[in-house]
Amino acid sequence: MLKNVVAVVLEEVHPFELGVACEVFGLDRSEDGLPAYEFALAGDRPGPMRTHAGFSVDVPYGPERLAEADLIVATATGLRDEYPAELVGAIRAAVERGARALSICSGSFLLGAAGLLDGRRSTTHWKHAAEMARRFPLTTVEPDVLYVDDDPVITSAGTAAGIDACLHLVRKVQGAEVARGIARRMVVAPHREGGQAQFVNRPLPECEGDSLAGVLDWMRHNLEQETTVDQLAALAHMSPRTFARRFQQETGTTPHRWLTGQRLLHARRLLESTAEPVEAVAARCGFGNAATLRHHFGRTLGTTPQAYRRAFAGS
Repeated sequence: MLKNVVAVVLEEVHPFELGVACEVFGLDRSEDGLPAYEFALAGDRPGPMRTHAGFSVDVPYGPERLAEADLIVATATGLRDEYPAELVGAIRAAVERGARALSICSGSFLLGAAGLLDGRRSTTHWKHAAEMARRFPLTTVEPDVLYVDDDPVITSAGTAAGIDACLHLVRKVQGAEVARGIARRMVVAPHREGGQAQFVNRPLPECEGDSLAGVLDWMRHNLEQETTVDQLAALAHMSPRTFARRFQQETGTTPHRWLTGQRLLHARRLLESTAEPVEAVAARCGFGNAATLRHHFGRTLGTTPQAYRRAFAGS
């Protein structure tokens, strides 16, 4: 069910990310045959909330409003050392009774504070990925994707990726036609896969002699090779334990997960741009065989290599 939507607003809220929730769920488009949502803003207290752009937003409700929500949208407010305890508890209680939670950009940290990321895959803006992995070690942070759906929690990357996550949820719950109708009104793409890269130029890691940057580059150019942490650590001239710790600090994930993500990206490029058999694509990307490639495609993208090729070949 997706009827009652509450966007959570805290001091220093980011207007664009709040605007995403308001635009997708806060407008009455019933004249176009689209569903109308009961939309509200709630914070740790009712009253005006400053935005980080300098103006204020009137928030009519406190945490009690979350008790009625089918969906809670955690908007971006920047990183905080602590989050309001009553609000955190209300978010947790809402999800425990069956509501969904969706975060946009740094809103993921509010969901993490509520314990909703523990044991789940998640993402956030690439700039904050390492910090999120440090603060919430029980979640698997995927720093290179647009959004992650680990039902009933959806986390998304920075800014416009929040649009993709919201439309993904609408499509999942209310169907593709509704999602397309909202996207048409917003003049945005109706669908981008959550596993799509965040399209950022990630800064080179600041480490002695750029050793980790060199290893990352080597890994990208040798995706077809079987590698171990011991081998990668030797390339970086580090002990395996130091290498694993440094890798987590710099990328927000483990060597294995990072390498799997790069292999998937390369497989997608090959499926889009070549007619190579899926078995050959799997071998070139280091997955070994088509069955393994299909497993990772299904787990990460929710589709098969053949279906992905049909949708995106030549795009």
